[in-house]
Order: sequence, then structure tokens, then C-alpha cells
Amino acid sequence: MLAQLQRLITLSLVAAAIGWLLWFRGDSPVLAVTGFLVIALGYTAFLALEFVFLHHVNKRDPAPQPTWMELLRAWVGETLTAPRVFCWRQPFRMNVVPDRLAPAAAVHGRRGVVFVHGFFCNRGLWTPWLRRVQAGGRAFVAVNLEPLFGSIDDYAPQIDDAVRQVTEATGLPPLLVCHSMGGLAVRAWLKRMRAEARVFHVVTIGTPHRGTWLARFGHGHNGRQMRLLSDWQAQLDHEMPVGRHALFTCWYSNCDNIVFPTSTATLPGADNRLVRGAAHVQMAFLPHVMDDTLAMLEREPP
Repeated sequence: MLAQLQRLITLSLVAAAIGWLLWFRGDSPVLAVTGFLVIALGYTAFLALEFVFLHHVNKRDPAPQPTWMELLRAWVGETLTAPRVFCWRQPFRMNVVPDRLAPAAAVHGRRGVVFVHGFFCNRGLWTPWLRRVQAGGRAFVAVNLEPLFGSIDDYAPQIDDAVRQVTEATGLPPLLVCHSMGGLAVRAWLKRMRAEARVFHVVTIGTPHRGTWLARFGHGHNGRQMRLLSDWQAQLDHEMPVGRHALFTCWYSNCDNIVFPTSTATLPGADNRLVRGAAHVQMAFLPHVMDDTLAMLEREPP
């Protein structure tokens, strides 16, 4: 469903931009080019507005404040990253790297990975990660969380099935790698299934563990759950084991244009790792974030 929607949006924008250019190029080349750029690059204005909100809201947050140069670098980074994810990988290349659970002799005894995407995304987000894990000969499953605007609690069966498949293939609890809302979905699954013993470690990248200011504009069920300090989030740790957050590594950025204030992407007791000057989607593809996360596959359990 999401891939179809994003294909429609992408093709409509391309058609509108090219149509405008062809329609006006004879009478007014300047108008033709200007309109083309506005249609093709209009999303950058929305990104810029998010960074303005981020700068204003973050002023009272205890996390390190971003410099204007960091904000500019993050805006440029997200401008370049977002089209590759939302206009190419997710709508057109979602299944270019299929899940790998076989051959059994190759993957057994080697820790695998479960990838959990965030809001308005699908497994295509993870394509660069999937290629790396595939090249390493490990088992992996990348889930597609559905329904798109449903409750985060309802994603638990999909995550549970993915964890079961990778565990059966490898004989080992998997590493879970989550972006944005995906980290909340995993926490909801951990609570519902009492599943701490079934995972090796959980890595979250830009996850709104305590909500995000921007979610006030979301009216879907999962959007409301991600509002700042929502009742739903408060229940995630209720009756959970002491020291539960030691299972987590949380990557977060002082220039995250979706999850802010900055400190809301951290968990007390977790290994919280600050990335300066990186935007929300961009952060998931930074080389050191990918390298350090996948290096955990070689680590022995505590």
C-alpha cells in the first residue's frame, strides 16, 4: 500500500514538473525553469521549516544545542537523502534485496538481524543495510509494518514472527535495528511478549522514546501515540524488568528534524550515542552509525 502511494506521489510530481517545463518553455523560459524547480524541490522548503521548529523547540532541551552550520549541513544532507528513500528505494525498490534465511548451513551459528522501519516507511528504507548484511552472509528479515496509520501495539505480531524466523535459522537471538517509530514498535513488542531473552541487543536510530513535538500534527493512531510524553509511552516501561534499557543502544542527533527536543530520543540506562549535525533519515545511513551497529554482530553476549 505504501509503495503504491509513494509511486503515485513520485510519478505525479515528475509529470507535473516536466509538464510545467514543456508548457511554458516557449513563452517564458524563466517561468518554465522556476516552476520546474519549485515543483521538483519544493519539499526542501518543508524540510527547512522543520529545522526552524527544531531550533526553536530545542532551546530548553539539556542536550547539546546545534550550531547554524550543523543545521545547514543537516538540511543539505536530508535534502539529498530523502528523495533516494521516499522516491526511489521505498516506492520502486522495496524488495530488491529479499529476506535471507537460507541456506541453513551458511547462516546457522552466525547472529542474524531484524530490521524495523519507522513511520511512513517500508523495508526499502534498509536497502544499503541489507546489502551489507547479505554480503556478510548473515540471515536477516526486514519487516513491513502495517497498517500504515494503525496502533503501534498492533505491529508486535509482525516483529515477533521476524524474530522467530531469524532465531530458527541461526540458532541465536538476533540483533534488532530500528529507525524512528520502529524502536517504539520493538519496545511495545518486548512488553507484550516479555521477550527480552529472545533478543541479543536493540539499536534505535532517531526513535522518539519520549515522543516528539512534531507529532502534534499527526492524527493517525500511531501519530497520537508519538506525541510528547503521551500516556501510551508512559505505559511502555510499566511492570518491565529493572535495567531493561541496558538492552538498548540509542543513536540520536541534535539536528533531528523529526524527533525533537533532542533528548526525547534517549533512554535512561541505555547506551545513548549523540550524532551532531545529522538529520532524521540521513542519520540512518551515516557510515559510522552503520559500522558501529553491524560490528555488534561480532560481539559476545554479556
